[in-house]
Amino acid sequence: MPEVTVAVADRSGHGHTEQQAKSVVWGAESVDGVDALLVDVEKLGENLRTTLAGADAIVSGTPTSMAGHSAVFQSFAEASSVVWAEQGWKDQVAAGFTNSAGVNGDKLNTLVGLSLFAAQHEMTWVGLDLPPGWACTSAGRRDSLNALGSFLGAMAQSPSVLAPAKAPVQADLDTAAHLGRRVAEHTPALSRRRQVVAQ
Repeated sequence: MPEVTVAVADRSGHGHTEQQAKSVVWGAESVDGVDALLVDVEKLGENLRTTLAGADAIVSGTPTSMAGHSAVFQSFAEASSVVWAEQGWKDQVAAGFTNSAGVNGDKLNTLVGLSLFAAQHEMTWVGLDLPPGWACTSAGRRDSLNALGSFLGAMAQSPSVLAPAKAPVQADLDTAAHLGRRVAEHTPALSRRRQVVAQ
């Protein structure tokens, strides 16, 4: 039985963000004793509610569309008010990732929204512990980790003319995997705190 369960709660519009989500899962599962699963947030039904309640960490992912998270993710967030009323995710670990066609694409606004969503649920947010890459240094390369220079969560860029098999670039997927691994590494200690508080 796994010591830690990480749920990657994602809704991808055209498949690009799902590539990120799969990388988060891979990164989380690279840590011994961790089981990670990808769940679609299109509908907050009983199965999804049970899965998320049983997870030690929830990593949320959504495309950035028109300067914020997708309408599908927003519907999920609003439906989660029943979980909020019961403090069902209190002290669970949280993190987030997003993708857009633009290099900037106002992705930071989406990550801020995801972190505030986690804060309202009284979750513990884990950010990205990587220095800015390509976009922020004269010696940076597009194939470096955290190439887009985010601290709050993992960002990726996918030109809208490219299929999910070709975008995001590997560096962005590797950054998502790094986030998944970081969440998995931090969750055991934070989960023990959650268990103590619940007693």
